[in-house]
Amino acid sequence: MQTFQFKIQIKDIQKPPVWRRVLVPNNVTFDEFHQIIQASFGWGNCHLYRFSQLAWKSEPDYKIPDDYDDDTIQDSRIVKLSAIFTRPKQTFTYLYDFGDDWIHQITLEEILDKEVIIPTCTAGKGACPPEDCGGTAGYYNLIEILSNPKDLEYKEMKRWLGLKKDEQWDVNAFDIIAVNEKLKTSKQY
Repeated sequence: MQTFQFKIQIKDIQKPPVWRRVLVPNNVTFDEFHQIIQASFGWGNCHLYRFSQLAWKSEPDYKIPDDYDDDTIQDSRIVKLSAIFTRPKQTFTYLYDFGDDWIHQITLEEILDKEVIIPTCTAGKGACPPEDCGGTAGYYNLIEILSNPKDLEYKEMKRWLGLKKDEQWDVNAFDIIAVNEKLKTSKQY
């Protein structure tokens, strides 16, 4: 069995960039890959998702089908990554939360001739944006508010994030040990 090395980066976030490098068995499905991305970034898995060449209006399109989908949608619980990813430098898009539109650029960096049983995060940068913060614009607005204790929304945003009075939210925070522990314990793939 082969292993895919992916770099996954949230688009339109540059200060700091938010990305993860993961090793994934090539036989996982797109739905299992969704679970791996959720665990790697720290998302809450409480919104819909899709994989496609582009975020919207491109085929093939992989997600869990619903009654409103047409025949072009392919079931992400069935299709394996190896059906699409065949060579390094291929890119694909993962869209999470159809309201906030978190677009992740997936790049297949390498195909390794070694077996990885449990997906593993080998590197990364930046804290995952909070769920439901309003997409990229809301994320940058949140950072601006939290950088100014005199902002009228400062206390409200800290409370919303669950931060204590003396605690700060760190946009650079990334704990690879915690990510890999989550990948081990949340095995849904």
